[in-house]
Amino acid sequence: MIGGVRLVLLCLLIAGLALGPARAGPIRIKDLVEFDGVRGNDLLGYGLVVGLDGTGDGLRNSPFTEELLANILERLGINVSGEQFRPRNVAAVMVTAELPAFARAGGRIDVTVSAMGDAESLLGGTLIMTPLNAADGQIYAVAQGTIIAGGVAAQGEAGGVTQGVPTSGTIPAGARVEREVDFDFAGLETVRLALREPDFTTAARIEQAINGAVGRPVALMLDPGTVRIDLARMQARTPAHAIGAVENLLVEPQGRARVVVDQRSGTIVMGQDVRISRVAVSQGNLTLRIRETPLVVQPNPFARGETVVVPRTEAGIEEEPGTGLAEVPGGTSLAEVIAGLNALGVAPRDMIDILKSIKAAGALHAEFVVR
Repeated sequence: MIGGVRLVLLCLLIAGLALGPARAGPIRIKDLVEFDGVRGNDLLGYGLVVGLDGTGDGLRNSPFTEELLANILERLGINVSGEQFRPRNVAAVMVTAELPAFARAGGRIDVTVSAMGDAESLLGGTLIMTPLNAADGQIYAVAQGTIIAGGVAAQGEAGGVTQGVPTSGTIPAGARVEREVDFDFAGLETVRLALREPDFTTAARIEQAINGAVGRPVALMLDPGTVRIDLARMQARTPAHAIGAVENLLVEPQGRARVVVDQRSGTIVMGQDVRISRVAVSQGNLTLRIRETPLVVQPNPFARGETVVVPRTEAGIEEEPGTGLAEVPGGTSLAEVIAGLNALGVAPRDMIDILKSIKAAGALHAEFVVR
């Protein structure tokens, strides 16, 4: 019943939006595209977390933790060769981060720390100096700091409880940038705009908007996902000034009609361009009920015999009346499509099956995505 209420509220919300303007309205170019070359870089490191309250790696099961700890101590001048030490307050971790575009040396970035051994929790731990490498093998940042764990765990003699993921956490501004990515942005003569949702119409509108704002043909659509800008012809002081002049131009995007359903939660989301041709739908449910009521038969007192369990099974099939054959009129707007589907009066998961059947019948004019 709760799922049905959620669907009704969701449909009312979408219907209210559909009764407004026919389109979502203009969107800034910077929210529709990625600028070629202006991107981040992934960083990865392998480090050690200390200061855990007995929730670290069991060094018997994680020999790499012991080896890393020994290497760190030896670099600090402490010789532990041949020594047997198995503290429970350390854990080996993988450290990941993203180096933003145009990050400069001395700046700070956030890092994510994840246990890779059998540590129970990283809560309260401190990551010690960990180099972070990019795909080219070079060190671009160094991470260190106190971890903010994403959960908590408690363990007793007969059981335990875990909330969230205590074996993973973050360190806000936990890494300092040591090396900059070589990228001569000021020397670019052209720049390409990569559309996040490739579409011929949207790309053409971006081209028209840029050329109209500049007053000369400086933008050219290469394909549905790429628009090239000739920075030299824009006569801007720098490429940065040229990009700043066009990224806030407004464009009305045009996307494909799409229906997205999540079978696990019963969520249904429809785009405003979804259309349904006139169809008739009949929906009903079969319910199979099986009940076991075994009967135990025992011999009389002091009589010979043994206890016997006699199985008894009651089985039956019930068919709900359903909605009969209901007509869903051809939808000319999202509000009419929703009204026609709601007239069937079915649960969200049954609605998913109905939409799949309508799509198979060729009456649903939209891309159908099942997650």
